[in-house]
Amino acid sequence: MAVFTTVRTEDQSGYSETNARMEDLVKDVPGYLGIDHAQTPGGLGITVGYFRDADALTRWRTDGEHRAAQQRGRDEWYRSYTLHVAKVERSSGFTREFAKADVPESPGVD
Repeated sequence: MAVFTTVRTEDQSGYSETNARMEDLVKDVPGYLGIDHAQTPGGLGITVGYFRDADALTRWRTDGEHRAAQQRGRDEWYRSYTLHVAKVERSSGFTREFAKADVPESPGVD
């Protein structure tokens, strides 16, 4: 797992296109499992990439197109960033089943 936390600059020219390309490209890495994103209005972003093992993460880290995007990020898009690589020992989750009481009613609908 790679946790990438960023604070972005004001000028984000080309960022969205490059980000979309990286999301498409990483899907072709054998061992890639998925990604989660969170972004605040103030520019703080957190991206968590999930990989089967260290070899898969290394393939992504050393991909030529990804390396070029990393450099552009340092040159243009990020005021700062941190990268943490970790091994997930356990993972669990919860999803609430929606009951009728959880869904807001529309006015005038019975």
